[in-house]
Amino acid sequence: MAILTLDRPERLNTLTQSMVEEFAAASAEAHRDPDVRAIVLTGAGDRAFSAGGDLRDLLPPAIQARADLLNPDPTRRFLSGVFTPVVAAVRGFCMGAGFELLLGCDLRIVSDDAVFGLPEPRWGLIPGDGTHLRLPQQVPWAVAMELLLTGASIDATRALAVGLVNQVVPADQVMDRALEVARRLAANGPLAVQTSKEIVLRGQNLEPGFALEHALNSRVLGSADAREGVRAFLAKDTPEFTGT
Repeated sequence: MAILTLDRPERLNTLTQSMVEEFAAASAEAHRDPDVRAIVLTGAGDRAFSAGGDLRDLLPPAIQARADLLNPDPTRRFLSGVFTPVVAAVRGFCMGAGFELLLGCDLRIVSDDAVFGLPEPRWGLIPGDGTHLRLPQQVPWAVAMELLLTGASIDATRALAVGLVNQVVPADQVMDRALEVARRLAANGPLAVQTSKEIVLRGQNLEPGFALEHALNSRVLGSADAREGVRAFLAKDTPEFTGT
């Protein structure tokens, strides 16, 4: 078993470019290791799985380049090439890019105080890490569109009700329960488990949709609204969007 931890608790485990690259390398390494039969993904501390991307780190270069720099391969997203089963252990905030990471996980154990959401549209942005393809496949259409379009968040109770997560447990039990689930997965035939996941992932044929999302996200990142949203976020101001 491998445990991958988003380790930036002082900033609610918000993701920087280097963290994204390190996560991609670590998850790929775990996938290649025949001794790793299950992966547990969690966040350090007790306040957040991940509150999203660190906009101060990620967005200025993307806005300047007018392109999605986070996904160098437009057909791949978080965990999309990992066939080893991944269990998410979530406490607290699971927002933005953290939410997108969650969507790449297979089983989700979350605390009763967990909160889920995609705040990007409030800042003139879109969640560009596969969410437009993954989320409507994982929850009802109306719920997916509510999350994608409004920037509103939902609590753990509603996340369980709409099928976004598997179990809601007290916060101090999240990791123990996730490890229990991971051990159960690891006790099964590894070839059978990984093949089942591979069939599901490859059968969804998400790569063309990921490429479309990548191209259109670059269009948004090149917009005046994106520049205004980043300005407002950094200034803690209210953005004034023009639709351009």
